[in-house]
Amino acid sequence: MCGIVGYIGKKDAYPILIKGLRRLEYRGYDSAGVALINSDGNLNVYKTKGKVDNLTEYCSDKDVSGSVGIAHTRWATHGEPSSRNAHPHYSQSHNLAIIHNGIIENYADIKQKLIEKGVTFQSDTDTEVLVQLVEYVMIKKQLSLLEAVQVALYQVIGAYAIAIVDKRDPSQIIAARKQSPLVVGIGDDEFFLGSDASPIIEYTDKVVYLEDGNIALIRLGEELKVIDILGEEQDLAVKTVDIDLGQIEKGGYPHFMLKEIFEQPECLTNCMRGRINVENDHVTLSALIDYRRQMLAAKRVVIVACGTSWHAGLIGKQLIETYCRIPCEVEYASEFRYRNPVVGKGDVVIAISQSGETADTLAAIQLAKERGAFIYGVCNAIGSSIPRATDTGTYIHVGPEIGVASTKAFTGQVTVLTMIALAMGEAKGTISRDEYLQVVRGLGEIPDKIREVLQTNDKVADLARTFTYAHNFLYLGRGYSYPVALEGALKLKEISYIHAEGYPAAEMKHGPIALIDSDMPVVVIATHNAMYEKVLSNIQEIKARQGRVIALVTKGDDTIAKIADEVIELPDVMECLEPLVATIPLQLLAYHVAVCKGKNVDQPRNLAKSVTVE
Repeated sequence: MCGIVGYIGKKDAYPILIKGLRRLEYRGYDSAGVALINSDGNLNVYKTKGKVDNLTEYCSDKDVSGSVGIAHTRWATHGEPSSRNAHPHYSQSHNLAIIHNGIIENYADIKQKLIEKGVTFQSDTDTEVLVQLVEYVMIKKQLSLLEAVQVALYQVIGAYAIAIVDKRDPSQIIAARKQSPLVVGIGDDEFFLGSDASPIIEYTDKVVYLEDGNIALIRLGEELKVIDILGEEQDLAVKTVDIDLGQIEKGGYPHFMLKEIFEQPECLTNCMRGRINVENDHVTLSALIDYRRQMLAAKRVVIVACGTSWHAGLIGKQLIETYCRIPCEVEYASEFRYRNPVVGKGDVVIAISQSGETADTLAAIQLAKERGAFIYGVCNAIGSSIPRATDTGTYIHVGPEIGVASTKAFTGQVTVLTMIALAMGEAKGTISRDEYLQVVRGLGEIPDKIREVLQTNDKVADLARTFTYAHNFLYLGRGYSYPVALEGALKLKEISYIHAEGYPAAEMKHGPIALIDSDMPVVVIATHNAMYEKVLSNIQEIKARQGRVIALVTKGDDTIAKIADEVIELPDVMECLEPLVATIPLQLLAYHVAVCKGKNVDQPRNLAKSVTVE
């Protein structure tokens, strides 16, 4: 959830840390802070409630000198958002400062024991407990900072990514991780820290992704050293990160979300590049070549995911069952991990996550792996935890997604799931050659179809102004469009704070129809597919109760245009590919409604991009 940045080298640390915080602000924006050790050996901690801009304003007349520092942008877990609870946190002596992403589950027990030993606390956070524990161990056992961190982490239960500095030794930063991401950047006689690579790539493309249980000793003038919690030195796997800086800048758009909506044609082209051949008549996925036996022997597929990724999984279920004729279930990872699921040998578990760090999905992977299932990851963030935890998988390659409300990751996930279903179906012989070619060619045309849909942006913006009054929305779809309705409703909820629900259109009569009146906008995905007549009947039922209908229809449909209040036309595509075009105007609708309401589109309240805690 929270964003971690660190620097040690010869440059001024403060500008690097602030720029890094801005790039990680999508991970948390309740409060922000920075700790710097200056040339006089002073450890200065500055922190404020609110965004990074609040922090820079607060620091405008402060001493921000120093070439070593750590910084943090917070998404609150323990303790309300406030300057008091913002990171970094001092130890009692003010010799140490810590930043932390994650949750220390047994913090209350540790805190009580420390209070009994005379330690006083200045915040309500679990994080401060950890730095106080480290200092207590250092003093009590006469240990170095590194040794004290080892001992302290051995006592804590929970998830963490931490960085600690000691003003008495300004040439080092100690960092550690467990179930929360942390990346070390290796520069020319300098090191960088980040929750992901975005604050690092401007300075170096050489990074080390810390593994679970790793502790990094980052010392100026020495090679990076990584040990485990027991002190065993670990081999370093230095990776080269290939991210274009332009991908994490707005590029002239008012918000990252709008930029990422408009990037989707190019993103999906990149997603399919090298996987669909130039003739658009064949799909090749290396994971299905390398692990052909395990994939084709699957008796069942279980998709585990959260949020938007779960919606993509619902579409994947229909694709896999239709084209591979394998039973497929879709599970919320957060529910899957806390019951006793029937999963094991012969099952393929597909784990979907944009960030590759979703805590519940990681835990679901571990459970399924322990029971003998074969694990396939579908992720965006290269080098993240889920790709490293799975047996194989496919990256969606849509580039960094900064807006908290997922857009291009959703369509990238659906595209990859479509390619998986096609490749498996062809290999199993469960899809006819004609249908296979039709879907592959249709998929190859999707980027151009989305460009066509994006031309409706101005119309959707005008329409959004009409519906900013609404307190509730209903989204309806059937078949492949039902998950799109769920996703459309989620987008509106996330960024405009309007209550919205997605429903299978046929289920409207089983309850939601009671809510429909002249103040209830109803978005209906009514493209010209096998369910068309059924959905048309649903629209007539809504209009009979004075509901306001916004209909997504296939271009040239004049039947629904005569009934609906507003119509958005979509290009004609195969039914199984409709989610890739139908979701675009729903993303735009949510965006423009939120803008009209004056909401913070990229950083909606209470949400963070990467859910790395339970």
